[in-house]
Amino acid sequence: MNILAFESSCDETAAAVVRDGRQVLSNVIASQIETHRLYGGVVPEIASRQHVEVIAQLCTQALSDAGCTLDNIDAVAVTYAPGLIGALLVGVNFAKGLALARGLPLIPVHHLRGHIAANYLAHPELKPPFLCLVASGGHSHIVQAEDYTHFTVLGRTRDDAAGEAFDKAARALGFPYPGGIAIDRAARAGNAKAIHFPRPHVDGAPYDYSFSGLKTAVLNYVHNAAQKGETICKEDVAASFQAAVVDMLAHGFLLAANDTDSRTLVLAGGVVANTALRKRVEDDCALSGRKLYLPPLELCGDNAAMIGAQAYYEIQAGNTADAGLNACANMEIG
Repeated sequence: MNILAFESSCDETAAAVVRDGRQVLSNVIASQIETHRLYGGVVPEIASRQHVEVIAQLCTQALSDAGCTLDNIDAVAVTYAPGLIGALLVGVNFAKGLALARGLPLIPVHHLRGHIAANYLAHPELKPPFLCLVASGGHSHIVQAEDYTHFTVLGRTRDDAAGEAFDKAARALGFPYPGGIAIDRAARAGNAKAIHFPRPHVDGAPYDYSFSGLKTAVLNYVHNAAQKGETICKEDVAASFQAAVVDMLAHGFLLAANDTDSRTLVLAGGVVANTALRKRVEDDCALSGRKLYLPPLELCGDNAAMIGAQAYYEIQAGNTADAGLNACANMEIG
């Protein structure tokens, strides 16, 4: 089954052709990073307009790169939730129109399910059940994947997501958007023990996260130094902040793994491109004997191949949509 998939939930427009949920025939992305870097973050209205400008072109390119035409496509898939509502609507309406015009099944895909499915493309042997940490710009979840289309959320952030905290800390340090990449690079030249930032926790919910206090601590550290006319070592701040985020993410995830006796662990989402987080979980799994699956860096961020991968299992489960499909800014993964 060849699935033509689209992703437009935030600031990347993407199209891909995926065969049987595991083989990427094409995967093209139009990034808006340079545009949004001017503003220090994503501007929703601008993101939506740029999706409109390029999505048809990307569709054509994805088909060409895959060496096929619409006659070879068996279904159309699209991210419909969660995300920026205007951005989502561009992808949903384009995919819906294409599916209806060609008489093809339309498969709605939850964005976080897509991130998890990125691992199926890199690891053909991976099958549920497994425990997954999904960490991105807007989400920080610990998810039990019971099968390909049934998920239970064990933990989540109560406020900011890890990726959002990275972006805010990077902005305070004067680093460019996207902040996670800048923090990761700067941290390699810094001392992670130079500054002790807090590791907040949620009482009574050991798998939940709260990054707002940590984010505020970094902002206060930078602003207080500026008010006193003191020079800070940005690399030390980056390394110390990153160490706190990694400690928090890894602690909750590995605690959940211990408590659920999960032997197969999976990481997914843009934040798992972070080198320190990957190493931390890899080291723990090496000691504990657990099997760890990581997406390659090119599949950590938003892309359409991951949507095509998950779509294959959604249609197998009978999860298709009609002309009434709408976008949704917030939706649970389960």
